[in-house]
Amino acid sequence: MTPSHRYARTFQSHRDALLDLYAQLPEDQGTFSAWEGGLSFIGQADHLSVSATRFLSLVRGEKPGAAPAASATLSEARDRLQETQEATAAAISALSEEDLQRRVPAFGGREMPVTALLDLIISHEAHHKGQVWIMARMVGVQPPMFVKMG
Repeated sequence: MTPSHRYARTFQSHRDALLDLYAQLPEDQGTFSAWEGGLSFIGQADHLSVSATRFLSLVRGEKPGAAPAASATLSEARDRLQETQEATAAAISALSEEDLQRRVPAFGGREMPVTALLDLIISHEAHHKGQVWIMARMVGVQPPMFVKMG
């Protein structure tokens, strides 16, 4: 297995578990937020969808585009998570060894290795997924295993 496939598989193990949890959430809980000013279930999903897309723009050496309008429903947010999961995994898998070694302009004008951006995509996903796990328990939903194996 190539390094890019390992990165894609790790990302997918997190996103697949997140998608499993989002499938359990009742539609009427989409706007639930655990704290004042915190992201709702819809907000978390949209944030992760946009972030993955933006990180990949940086990996490709492009400037990230404008974020799409917020999802109106939990169902729409779920669909975005699914779409960006597929696109992100495919884009990561397609990276060559040379791509992984490149340095690209990133945040604040700094350059970062592509591998550091991929690590950031995955850790960012896990960070927000942990918040969603806690929020799910707060609304009475038992989350699945934290990562999806296999």
